[in-house]
Amino acid sequence: MIHLPVLITDLGLILAAAGVTTLLFKKIKQPLVLGYILAGLLVGPHVKFIPTVTDNESINIWAEIGVIFLLFSLGLEFSFKKLVKVGGSASITAIVEVVFMLIIGFVAGLAMGWSTMDSIFLGGILSVSSTTIIIRAFEELGVKHKKFAGLVFGVLIVEDLVAILLLVLLSTLAVSQQFAGAEMLISILKLCFFLVLWFIGGIFLVPTFLKATKKLMNDETMLVVSIALCLLMVLLAVKVGFSPALGAFIMGSILAETTQAERIEHLTKSVKDLFAAIFFVSVGMLINPSILVDYAVPIVVITLATVLGKFLSSGLGALVSGQPLKTSVQTGLSLAQIGEFSFIIATLGLTLKVTSDFLYPIAVAVSAITTFTTPYLIKFSEPFYFFLERKLPKKWVEGINRYSSSTAGITTLSDWKTLLKSYTFNLIIHSVILIAIVFLGSKYLQPFITQNLINGNNGIIVSLILTLFIMTPFLWALAIRRIERKAYSHLWLNKKYTRGPLIALEILRISLAIFFVGILIYQFYSTWVSIVIAIALIVSCMFVFSRRLQGFYNKLESRFLLNLNAREAQNAQPEILPWDTHLVELTVAPESTLVGKTLIELSVREKYGVNIALIERGKIMIPTPGRDERLYPNDKVLVIGTDDQLAAVKELFEGSIDESVQSSFPKEDMALQKIVINSSSPVYGQTIRNSGIREMTQGLVVGIERNGERILNPDSTLTFENGDIVWIVGNNKKVPNLLK
Repeated sequence: MIHLPVLITDLGLILAAAGVTTLLFKKIKQPLVLGYILAGLLVGPHVKFIPTVTDNESINIWAEIGVIFLLFSLGLEFSFKKLVKVGGSASITAIVEVVFMLIIGFVAGLAMGWSTMDSIFLGGILSVSSTTIIIRAFEELGVKHKKFAGLVFGVLIVEDLVAILLLVLLSTLAVSQQFAGAEMLISILKLCFFLVLWFIGGIFLVPTFLKATKKLMNDETMLVVSIALCLLMVLLAVKVGFSPALGAFIMGSILAETTQAERIEHLTKSVKDLFAAIFFVSVGMLINPSILVDYAVPIVVITLATVLGKFLSSGLGALVSGQPLKTSVQTGLSLAQIGEFSFIIATLGLTLKVTSDFLYPIAVAVSAITTFTTPYLIKFSEPFYFFLERKLPKKWVEGINRYSSSTAGITTLSDWKTLLKSYTFNLIIHSVILIAIVFLGSKYLQPFITQNLINGNNGIIVSLILTLFIMTPFLWALAIRRIERKAYSHLWLNKKYTRGPLIALEILRISLAIFFVGILIYQFYSTWVSIVIAIALIVSCMFVFSRRLQGFYNKLESRFLLNLNAREAQNAQPEILPWDTHLVELTVAPESTLVGKTLIELSVREKYGVNIALIERGKIMIPTPGRDERLYPNDKVLVIGTDDQLAAVKELFEGSIDESVQSSFPKEDMALQKIVINSSSPVYGQTIRNSGIREMTQGLVVGIERNGERILNPDSTLTFENGDIVWIVGNNKKVPNLLK
């Protein structure tokens, strides 16, 4: 008789239970994650009336694979480029929320008599919201076009990175079992070092590899290569002391910057769904129903702390970042849940055996409850805002509006800020690269050469020369390369007292380069004479061959930037505050009543109060279309308006989106910008109609603020006055000409 391995039997049982429960949850329109958890509860050791899983150890291995692919998928949606562009509002909101929820979770745990470690992990569990649940809720409720949704997505991007940092810090804390500030600092610096190194190396190598092999990549090979890259980064992360989940997340975020990101995400989705299902089922298997009964009160307390704490902390963070009250309230209620990262943090505590058995099922129960409440809280957010607006003192509401309005707009950087920002990036990036080269040269290259190629002192000399040769372009970039020439020249020529700090910056750069060379040579030779001679030689070579080094480095930099910018990312649009007005892209469906009509016939501005800023038709871009322009099927239209106006007009546009490609007018050049009119402006004293703004900027005026009065959609006969704050939707490269 043929013997069937227990692993296959258990896997079949898990997937069968998951299949039945997910079909049921699909029918009742509830998140599939909850169905997986219920399936795990049914096939777990605590429910006896149906067959149960017997080989838990093997299932845990499958579950760990599930975590890897789940984090890989989150990384594909993350993208470091999105993080850079996410803006101050989302970053401030996320940081305020995480800090407050860490404190709330910790205090709540101590108040219930839990141990310090349980309380710390509870804070970590409550600090991160669920990307999966929020995206699903937004899609079902049809609110993705609303202004607050963009802020929520930005907060989730920042939270993903914060969650990775929490995993590292909680692991360090769990191992040391004490608040060791030095160890925490070392862990943070180590994480930052490897994040920068992996990102730079990954962006330089991975897209180049994918481009070189593009013709050989069918769906099968692309799937295999993508999974291989993911697992290689997992191995590398574990090798340097991080979790497998971190490695998977990093490789996902690197691949998210490539032109193949959507294809990889599509190909790996089935693999991710399969293993993620096993992970969530394993989560359910760890739930003991009797613990849930015994800890019913803590579950209720933590659920209330999650909903209220996240609403208050996210709302406060949004207000502090300059968002209006409505957006802040909607953001706070949208983020009031916990999800997949909370499970991973809870699993970490259980795996390291530093948390109590009851914490895990409590976290799952709170996640299940808040998942159910999320859609209702999002729906309730707008009515709740109107309730608050009526009940709050009028002075408070006006103060919030003034604050949010004052923080909006274009911020200009001084020469010092521009220069210091560039110098900081230059120092950090090249220091990380040089430290990595020194480490690889001394720990791997030198032993390999002396043991396999050239023995003795000659092998050491060859290793040192090769390592220095590899370091030279980056040493030149760190110490000699000219950065922000224009800002540097302004500071040097215009203000003599700034020359001292500028000289100090140059000395710092050169000193750092010499320091790295000295550190490298010290790894090979401990005599100071040899170190001094080698430093003198390398510095001389850097000056003598400066032009060649510049050419070689420019090639490296160009390749990196080409890979980084290969996948066009959507630019976040500025907002007119406190009008709640923003840009949204809508698509004209073939069956829409808009098809074939001119803009003057449609009169969308008069009927709905919205403006059409741009029409994308296949490969053609029509910025600020004229009144006689017609709309055709699958036209993509950039519309500017408030949430209510966009919701009303959205029904006219709804339909499938035609994925079109490049155009002669880059869509990302169309943006909403603010300018301040003065007596030297070309448009001063002219009416909007006669100013030529449409012709000069390919734009239109959508708002004017004059002496504290706000005029939305001003009449074309209005004359520009000194001090007018004017909001224009137009070509962001041409709008600044109005200031000259």
